[in-house]
Amino acid sequence: MIRRLLVANRGEIALRIIRACRELGIETVAVYSEADRRAPHVAAADRAVGIGPAPAAESYLSIPRILDAARASGADALHPGYGFLAENPACAAACEQAGVIFVGPPSQVIAQMGSKIGARRLMQTAGVPVVPGETPDDQNDDGLRRAVDRVGLPALVKASAGGGGKGMRLVRRAEEIADAIQAARREAVAAFGDGTLYVERLVERPRHVEVQVFADGHGQVVHLFERECSVQRRHQKIIEESPSPALTPALREQMTGAAVQAARAAGYRNAGTIEFLIEGTGNDARFYFLEMNTRLQVEHPVTEQVTGVDLVRAQLVVASGGPLPWPQSALTQRGHAIEARIYAEDPSHGFMPQAGRLLLYREPRLPGVRIDSGVVEGGDVSIYYDPMIAKVVATGETRECATARLIAALRDYPILGIRTNVPLLLRILEHPRFQAGDIDTGFLDGEGAALAEAPDIETPPWVRAALAAGDESAIDNQPSAMNWDPWRQLRDWRG
Repeated sequence: MIRRLLVANRGEIALRIIRACRELGIETVAVYSEADRRAPHVAAADRAVGIGPAPAAESYLSIPRILDAARASGADALHPGYGFLAENPACAAACEQAGVIFVGPPSQVIAQMGSKIGARRLMQTAGVPVVPGETPDDQNDDGLRRAVDRVGLPALVKASAGGGGKGMRLVRRAEEIADAIQAARREAVAAFGDGTLYVERLVERPRHVEVQVFADGHGQVVHLFERECSVQRRHQKIIEESPSPALTPALREQMTGAAVQAARAAGYRNAGTIEFLIEGTGNDARFYFLEMNTRLQVEHPVTEQVTGVDLVRAQLVVASGGPLPWPQSALTQRGHAIEARIYAEDPSHGFMPQAGRLLLYREPRLPGVRIDSGVVEGGDVSIYYDPMIAKVVATGETRECATARLIAALRDYPILGIRTNVPLLLRILEHPRFQAGDIDTGFLDGEGAALAEAPDIETPPWVRAALAAGDESAIDNQPSAMNWDPWRQLRDWRG
């Protein structure tokens, strides 16, 4: 078993990993930038090592500094979490060369599946359905234009490397082809250092459904069912749930089988996700391989809630050389789980990221509600990193029950000092289309502007009173921001 683990990340995922290590008796080492010196994950770990200035490129994205921290702390393993170096094959290779266990797949698998073109070819060979398209050998503008002509319009011109919608352009008319190719290539080179492009037929109004897979080093590959991820903004997921309201039992069996087949074809090990697009509905629906995420997903708690397993614990067991703790026959879906991501951003002003001190931050304590967060009251939200501050996961016997619990939790989640997307999340969850399960990846493209610009949901009276009576300067006079209590600043106010 791993003896001492370096957590090469920050925020809520670092805390999540640290908690799993405590159960297994594994010592933990946190890393932190200058901006995170007093962050919760630093205090939670057994040891902590500084790795440089606040910008991620000089700290959390620096492979030499991360490996130096592993050596200095005597860590025998490294967990990358998600984001930062999680899908960087150079990081996994550096760990392999240094004799440090990388909690994830082998470096060559990360590299293979990180190339969308390479992954697409592998899936075709393995018999997994892929979106009709073409990867031209001739990568100049004329070669790509001819590929678009053969695939047909509407089409997507996409970067082979990276993800998150970067290096991707939609083409609906012939006169848009040249600009789309050049724009996609420029963005791909800037974001990933690789301008290789391919062309896919546009799947109109698809649903985005992913399957959690897990493999060990003993030949076992299992799936842990699906997660619906169609509520997205600019290809970034906002709300995820399981089971998917779109899947029939037959379609679920086909997709999960294809996901296991894909993982086997890749020679995969540890936790990963096979992402699919679904075209059509019911028995007429068709699914296509989109990409593989060679890491733990942000939305992994959704799967944990409906299967009753601990994915992070299993990652550590498998990385230590052990077998998967459960066979496929032991894995079942129970009830329904739904997750919302809380971001420090202002939807009414172009989703501008927010930074500042959390003057009031109280997580709800309700039946069937799980909170994974990386912040504390009185702490600061930094300008340097991803603005997600928490994930709220509600579980219930049915989708309706889980959704109602999530709405209740978000309404009982006071956050003051910065703006968040909580009002937007509530509007999405209460929207008739979402309530009916009638969503696709274009849902927020069509409804998002109106939902973002709608008047804020009324702040509860007790929160308004706390804000009016509070004294922000009092934070600095407390011995610790962790102990700061805004209710002490309410003077004569009574609720």
